Amino acid sequence: MPTPPHWPAPTATGAVDAVIELPGSKSMTNRALVLAALAAGPSVIRRPLRSRDTLLMATALRSLGTGPADDDAGDWRVRPGELRGPASVDCGLAGTVMRFVPPVAALADGDVTIDGDPRARERPMGPLIAALRTLGVDIDDGGRAGLPFIVRGRGTVKGGSVEIDASGSSQLVSGLLLAAPRFAEGVEVRHAGPPVPSAPHLAMTVRMLRAAGISVDDATPDVWRVAPGSPRGGMTEIEPDLSNAAQFLGAALVTGGRVTVRDWPAATTQPGDALRDLLVAMGAEVSHGADGLTVRGAGGGTFGGLHADLHDVGELTPVLAALAALADGPSRLTGIAHLRGHETDRLAALGTELRRLGGDVRELPDGLEIRPRPLRGGVFRTYDDHRMVMAAALIGLAVPGIEVENAATVGKTLPEFTKLWEEMLR
Repeated sequence: MPTPPHWPAPTATGAVDAVIELPGSKSMTNRALVLAALAAGPSVIRRPLRSRDTLLMATALRSLGTGPADDDAGDWRVRPGELRGPASVDCGLAGTVMRFVPPVAALADGDVTIDGDPRARERPMGPLIAALRTLGVDIDDGGRAGLPFIVRGRGTVKGGSVEIDASGSSQLVSGLLLAAPRFAEGVEVRHAGPPVPSAPHLAMTVRMLRAAGISVDDATPDVWRVAPGSPRGGMTEIEPDLSNAAQFLGAALVTGGRVTVRDWPAATTQPGDALRDLLVAMGAEVSHGADGLTVRGAGGGTFGGLHADLHDVGELTPVLAALAALADGPSRLTGIAHLRGHETDRLAALGTELRRLGGDVRELPDGLEIRPRPLRGGVFRTYDDHRMVMAAALIGLAVPGIEVENAATVGKTLPEFTKLWEEMLR
């Protein structure tokens, strides 16, 4: 196959002044799909995200006998059916698919083979496989403790109590919790290990289970108890993906302009909501109103560095690192050792690419130290990681000549990114 041409990241010629409408949250869409597939009745998912990750989830659930169908309004309608094998599931590089589908596959009657992209085979899966085995699920992984593996579904899972080290990803817990209502005894999940990253995503899982009528007790830290039962169907409204707002809001700082993201919820469990405080810490003016969330940068595009523990919001790191490379002072981003197990080793990738452009970046055991200095144009490699594309685009606003390798990989969560980016600048 020919190598696709690099995307020339556009350089801003002045302060941006834009209003952005973002598609739905990937995290909410894929959780809603799983709950709808396990529900007692039909569901409607309004404003779902259609991206590689969510389409992989939809296809996976269809292969098991249930899944979404489009309606005339562009929503997804899910009529639950009997889960069955044999089936094959392609996870791609989607952490939500590789961690959420195996517990669902355990409820199917028949074998379900689960695999993904080559990098997916390196991502943390062992704790989930071990936990499912403790709960009585038969899994054949050939001793790999990772993809590919076969879930030998028997149509039911007893459930019960299980201990898991979820320090590699909160999705390891969320996957168990989402399927737990359909386990005969529900489930009690106890985390044992370093703190679970991305705590807001766990809060999202709990909130969506409760909205579906499921009893969840999370009063004890690092313990989640889900009572057995069937999620109820109904309507789920998907919020805009706030993490995908990071680079657009960051553009206001870089150019000294103003960007509004429409329909920003007043209250949410999405990690991206932390952008409000993080961007203020770098010198932005942030306001929330009827039109959405608005970020204003200082005149001339000057802004400060950032010293922050990003443990709970690690997915924002690539864009914040790009901002840090363009800031007027040093930055230290910590609490994100788990990013080494994401779509790529994000800490190594960010350090490598920023240094190739002339940046001063030092990798820490759990983060990055970034000291700004003048950057130059060049090819920015993305490592099949959608958030690396977003980081590169932000740098390109201030640094002419940034060529983004494989920008199409952004289709993982935001297929129309380059179009939205170019429209913002117009």
